[in-house]
Amino acid sequence: MTLRRRASFSMSLSASPAASDEVATYVANRIGFIELERPQALNALSIGMIRAMHAALDAWSANPDVLAVVVRSQHPRAFCAGGDIRFLYESARRGDQQARDEFFIEEYRLNHAIFTYPKPYIALMNGVVMGGGMGISLGAHRTGGLRVVTQSTKMAMPETRIGLFPDVGASWFLARTPGAIGRYLAVTGETIGAADALYAGLADLYIEDAALPALIDTLRCELFERGADVVACVERECRAYQVAPPPGEAPLARARALIDRHFALPDVPRILASLAQKCDRDAADWAEQTIAVLRERSPLSMAVSLEVVTRAEGSMADVLRGDLDLTRSSFLHGDAVEGIRARIVDKDNAPRWRFARIEDVSAADVAKMFESPWLASEHPLLDLGN
Repeated sequence: MTLRRRASFSMSLSASPAASDEVATYVANRIGFIELERPQALNALSIGMIRAMHAALDAWSANPDVLAVVVRSQHPRAFCAGGDIRFLYESARRGDQQARDEFFIEEYRLNHAIFTYPKPYIALMNGVVMGGGMGISLGAHRTGGLRVVTQSTKMAMPETRIGLFPDVGASWFLARTPGAIGRYLAVTGETIGAADALYAGLADLYIEDAALPALIDTLRCELFERGADVVACVERECRAYQVAPPPGEAPLARARALIDRHFALPDVPRILASLAQKCDRDAADWAEQTIAVLRERSPLSMAVSLEVVTRAEGSMADVLRGDLDLTRSSFLHGDAVEGIRARIVDKDNAPRWRFARIEDVSAADVAKMFESPWLASEHPLLDLGN
C-alpha cells in the first residue's frame, strides 16, 4: 500500500562518463528521473542521449535507493520525436557505415535494457511520441511500470514515409495489438492519439497535460517503500482523468472492422486490391483515404514493414537483432537515404523510390532486405538475453 505521508525532499546528482547536456538523469525521493532536454529537435535521440540514459539505468538497476524510474520531457511539444535522422542521413552521405551501425547498436541495446529492466519504468508520453520515442517508452509495460499518455500525445511509427520500417523493437508490440491494428499502423505510419493508444494496448493510463507538474511534485514528495508504491501513486493520480473519446469510441475502434478486413491480408498488393473494392459510402471514404496514404509511402518499406510485424512473434532480442540487420539494408539497398532527403532534408516531398509501385516489389526483394550482413556467431547484438 502506498504511504501517503510526505517524505522529505532529497535529490542526488552525480556526473557520469556518458553525461549529456541533452538529457538530465538524477535521483529524487528514491526515483530515478530521466528528463529529455533537446527541445529544438523535439527530443530526437542523439547518441549522447542514448548513452546517458543507458548509463543511468545501469547505475540504478542494482541500487536499493532507487525504487523506480520515470522518463519524461518538460517540453509540451514532444516526449521524443525519434532518433537523430539527420545524423543518420549525413553518415550515409559520407559513407560512414561504422557511425550508423554504432548509433543503432547502442539505441537497440537501450531499448532492450528498458524492456528487461528489473524495476518499474514509467514513461510520461506527452506530445510527439514517434520512432525512437516509442522505443524508450513501450517497454515500460514489461517492467511492471506504466505508459502514460495525455491529450497532446501524437504517437506513430511513421518510418514508411521516409523509406524505413518500424524499428526499436516496436514491431514486437505492434504484433500484439488487437486484430490487424499493428499491421495497419506499421504499413501506413499513421499518427494516433491517446484514446487510440489505449485501445490498441500501446498505452496504459491517461492524464491531462496540465496535471503532469502536480504528478511530478507528488512523486518527489510522497513516501515510498517499494517500486510498486510509485506505480500505485501514478495510477491513483491518473484515475481522476478520463480520455475523450473513450478508447472504445476512438478512431481506431471505429475503423477496427475495416482494418481487420483489409490489413489481415498477407501482402500490401492484396491489401490495396481489397481497399479498392466497391463498398458503402463510409467504408469507401475510409478506403480511399487509406489508399492515398499507401500510394505516397515507400513501396519497399511498406512490404518490409508488414513482414517485420509478421515475424515479430519471437523474443524482443530476436526482433532487435532483425531490426539491426534491416537498418543496414534500408540505408544501403533501400529507400532510407532518399526518403530522408525528400521528407526531412530538402523537404521537396518528391521521393524517387526504388520501386515505383508496391505491385513491383517481389517476395524475393523483401526477403533480400532481411539478410543479415553478420554471421550469427558474430552479430553485434548476439549477447542480448531474451
